Amino acid sequence: MGDRSAAGGGSNRPAWLQQYDLLGKIGEGTYGLVFLARSKLQSNLDKSIAIKKFKQSKDGDGVSPTAIREIMLLREISNENVVKLVNVHINHADMSLYLAFDYAEHDLYEVIRHHRERVNQSINQYTVKSLLWQLLNGLNYLHSNWIIHRDLKPSNILVMGDGDEQGVVKIADFGLARVYQAPLKPLSENGVVVTIWYRAPELLLGAKHYTSAVDMWAVGCIFAELLTLRPLFQGIEVKANPNPFQLDQLDKIFKVLGHPTQEKWPTLVHLPHWQSDQQHIQGHKYDSPGLHSYVNLPPKSVGYSLLSKMLEYDPRKRITASQALEHEYFRTDPLPGRNSLVSCQPGEKTVNYPARPVDVTTDFEGTTNVQPHPMSSGHAMANNASAASLVSTRPVARSQLPLVGMPRLPNLHGGISGYNIPPHGPGMAGLNPTNIPIQRGGGQAHSQQQLRRKDSGSGIQNSGYTLQQKSRRF
Repeated sequence: MGDRSAAGGGSNRPAWLQQYDLLGKIGEGTYGLVFLARSKLQSNLDKSIAIKKFKQSKDGDGVSPTAIREIMLLREISNENVVKLVNVHINHADMSLYLAFDYAEHDLYEVIRHHRERVNQSINQYTVKSLLWQLLNGLNYLHSNWIIHRDLKPSNILVMGDGDEQGVVKIADFGLARVYQAPLKPLSENGVVVTIWYRAPELLLGAKHYTSAVDMWAVGCIFAELLTLRPLFQGIEVKANPNPFQLDQLDKIFKVLGHPTQEKWPTLVHLPHWQSDQQHIQGHKYDSPGLHSYVNLPPKSVGYSLLSKMLEYDPRKRITASQALEHEYFRTDPLPGRNSLVSCQPGEKTVNYPARPVDVTTDFEGTTNVQPHPMSSGHAMANNASAASLVSTRPVARSQLPLVGMPRLPNLHGGISGYNIPPHGPGMAGLNPTNIPIQRGGGQAHSQQQLRRKDSGSGIQNSGYTLQQKSRRF
């Protein structure tokens, strides 16, 4: 919906907001605010919605390029393990933009923090395995459709609470995502991508071109964090513009995985920062005790096998999401399930995560007068950053991204025929050990709604206002 009245609080709120009961602010980040609301529409009565309000574009022309990029992708994809964009609202007076998403009560950042700081115990194996499998399932869907996320981290991985989708993982925050098939320019021209603790070594060493393997490195870091409750590579980021050399982050990686060598990573010598060696990284030597000692996994265990393949230095050798879904780790007990929060294992208790605080005094202008109040709910909820992952409140590796040509996604019925990619990889079963449908491309989509090609162009029609003209810059 669009509205021609000015955005604001109180009685001056835009007309489209009348379909929601605004409960309060639940997050704030670099690109805007996130509010919790409940729908008043009869078709979705009392359904919880997260509304993401974008800040004005720095160039002063209204809608930000980051917002357009995110909308263009989210409106085209449909997968159970990817966040669902419910609606787009535009106020014409000031060109402010609002995205409405299905509300998720939890995210992995808060799940990990709860176990580390409050219950002081590790996450049970069933939950770790279920969270990881669903994350890989959603990521495989994206990669099969030539979409690279480029900002995977625990706060961007949501988990649904009460309802039919309880315990279902949702990949969120597509502000840095893009279609990477046949890019018009080197991907390095998009600027800094991936939050530093989850940034792949090829990015840290200045790679001009990179692939979906950078997402898999981030998944490996998340997997390790689920096991240990702490970031695996917790480097100190150098803040400078443009992209400075992150020596401390590389140092943290080398100390765990050992020093990279040309024998293990043949293309290493071609990476700019390795070639220039201004920080003398080639001469550093590390006596690493091995990854297994940091994650407390036996070197011959299936869990260690999967993790080490995700954290492979050479991106060409790094395991893909499709291959990871077929790994033996997911075929051993406890088997993963769709509800990652409720374990069926004997003797294991379900963890109740705390309710998320909701600032009931903050309006759409972001004005706050008193302290936040906790939200009351019949079901335990995660802390205040879960939906804020839609606009991350934690350090993000983002700059104003130059706009790169972004083609429309092809029609994916029966696979990506335009790119000669089948809906299933060779020899891959359609079900995992617990009979959860694997969604590969469009062939096994949970929803029957497939990616759609619209002949009318790549604009977003919204109550008389079209973003088509600006979207052409992609």
